[in-house]
This record gives sequence, structure tokens and C-alpha cells, in this order.
Amino acid sequence: MTERGTPVLRILGAVLLAAALTGCAQLAPKAPMARPRPAPEAPPPEPAGPSEASLAVAAHFARVEADLLTRGLLRTDGGGPDTPYGPRELAENFVRIALYDEYLSRGGRLVAQETPSRLRRWKGPVRIGLRFGPSVPEAQRVRDRASVTAYAARLSRLTGLTIRVTDAAPNYWVYLVSEDERPGMGREWSALFPGLDPRELNAATGMGLSTFCMVLAISDGDSPVYSAALAVVRSELPDLLRLSCLHEEIAQGLGLANDYARARPSIFTDDEEFATLTSMDEALLRMLYDPRLTPGMREAEVRAVLGPVVQAVAGGGS
Repeated sequence: MTERGTPVLRILGAVLLAAALTGCAQLAPKAPMARPRPAPEAPPPEPAGPSEASLAVAAHFARVEADLLTRGLLRTDGGGPDTPYGPRELAENFVRIALYDEYLSRGGRLVAQETPSRLRRWKGPVRIGLRFGPSVPEAQRVRDRASVTAYAARLSRLTGLTIRVTDAAPNYWVYLVSEDERPGMGREWSALFPGLDPRELNAATGMGLSTFCMVLAISDGDSPVYSAALAVVRSELPDLLRLSCLHEEIAQGLGLANDYARARPSIFTDDEEFATLTSMDEALLRMLYDPRLTPGMREAEVRAVLGPVVQAVAGGGS
């Protein structure tokens, strides 16, 4: 079972450091002499290979993915005749996924416990900044960037938000880092999000093997409008689990914060039946950003106006 959390927090920071070297040459006093050749520059050090711990994590998740596929899970078909649903299921699944939290703060740590909450979402443009640990090969970075760029365009069409991958003032950071790199990211993430609660920071840097990936959706103070997010994905994950994490965490960080076991077909469950965004998930995102719903609404307020919202995406039926 995976753990994928969505607590709430704050933002800002970046530093640039530059240095320059200068040199001089000395002329010979008489006959020209051959200038000594400068010593060849030392080649850059080879990047250190993954540690035994990182290799063990990669092997573990390769086995997990193989097992899930053997059992017919991690589907990428978006659902079909075997996963029927109608307006009633859409309404109930929306309430349980958008208006409940997956985690609760207790005794200084985050505990998995479903808790009633309120509707939260973004208002302004979502600028996704992709960051890779040194362990991620260039070819993998190209594939990941292409996947997230295409997915961002899809999410933009569904929500009506401007969502794109850019290095221009990102407000939704997606880090793909290894077991060797992630524990040392605390300082960088604290600089990006100065108000980050130590419990959330520890959850992000200290993910256990039960956690494939996670997202922290961030608002200013008690606002129900998100202003930033941090998604953390293990770079050791094999291809399909990696794509699954990118799909679920980025979508959860838009406001579908909870997992609900009875939602089907959906990636917002812990059963791993679906690896990528489904037709129901698309409907839930459209509902979340419907103008008839507003950030801050509680369950009773949402249920009172949800009928027309559901009908708009379901097109009738029961």
C-alpha cells in the first residue's frame, strides 16, 4: 500500500553565486622561447554511482511493479465496460476525494487518517518546475520532461487553468530524486518554502519504502487557495510506477487531496488498479474547477449545489 500525502504550508527563495579566475604570462628577455604548455585541465570527476541503499530501492520497486502487472493492475486504459459509473458515483467520489484529507497531524507527526476538510484549489497559473537529482540520466530527464509537459497540457484543458512546465518562476515544484539525494534536500526545500512545517519536511526527506511518492499542497496562512506545491518522486521507480506517481501527485496537488477506496475507475485509491488518469478522474477535475463551486466550501455547502455540476460532466444518467 502506498502513502501519498497532501498537507498544507508556505513559500520563496533562491541564490546565485558566480566566480571568475584571471591569469598573466611572462615574456622572455632575449630570444623567443617556446611557452610552456599549460597543464591539461583535469577531467570533471565521474559522478558517484548509486549507493547500495539506492540500488536496493530500485530492485524493490522493480519487483513491486512486476507483481502489480502480473495481477492485472497499473492499467493505463482509463477504465472501460468493466468500470461503469454514473452521476451518483461521481458525486460521492468527488465529496470523499476533494473534501477530505488523507493525513492528520498528531503528536508532532503526520498520521494516515481520513479527516473532513473543505474545497481547495488553485486560482492563478500553475508553473511546474521539474528538478532532477544528479543520479537521473539525461535520457530519462528528456522522457520525464516530455511526459509532464503533455500531462500539464491535459490538466490545463480539464481545469481551465494555465498549467505548463517552465523554469520561469515555478510555483509547483516536482523533484525526481534518489534515496541518496532526497535526505539532503531539506535545506533547498526550506529555502523554497520558508514556512515549511518540520513535520512536512521530514515526511518529504525521510520517505519510507511504503511511500512511492508524495505531494505537499501549499496555501498562504489559512487560505483555501493553493499558492504552491512540492511533489517528490523516487527516481529509482521503474517506468510505469514513475509515470503513475507523476499523474497522481500532480493531480492531487491541484485539489483532489484524498484517496477513496470505493472510487473506480480512479488513480485516487491505494489499490494501484490504475496507473494513469482515468475518465472519472477527468470528470472530478472538471467538477473541482467548476465556477459553481468556490474554495472554502464545506461538504454540506458542496452537496447543496453539486447536482448541476455533476450533470454538466456526466451528461445525464443515474
